[in-house]
Amino acid sequence: QVQLVESGGGLVQAGGSLRLSCAASGSIFLVNYMGWYRQAPGKQRDLVAGITRIGIRNYTDSVKGRFTISRDDAKTTVHLQMDSLKPEDTAVYYCKASLRGGDFWGQGTQVTVSS
Repeated sequence: QVQLVESGGGLVQAGGSLRLSCAASGSIFLVNYMGWYRQAPGKQRDLVAGITRIGIRNYTDSVKGRFTISRDDAKTTVHLQMDSLKPEDTAVYYCKASLRGGDFWGQGTQVTVSS
């Protein structure tokens, strides 16, 4: 079992920045991959960025060069630095931890980018 708590969402103007954090607790030593996903109203939940146990990062094309995923040394918190935000980045952002036994999700945090 892994528990995830997201924070850092909010309202920002286009071009601004936000930093999301996902604090993990529980069996974090079993986590193979942690990712940030987002879901806009009426749309499916999609991967934004992720990081593997050994630190390999991946990003969806629309955020490359603008978003950066990072992790603290203890591997208990994953951050998503979001720069040059656009209105189309507006969504609920979710953190997910993937283990061999399944996936665990956080409760989500709202990000709203105004034009």
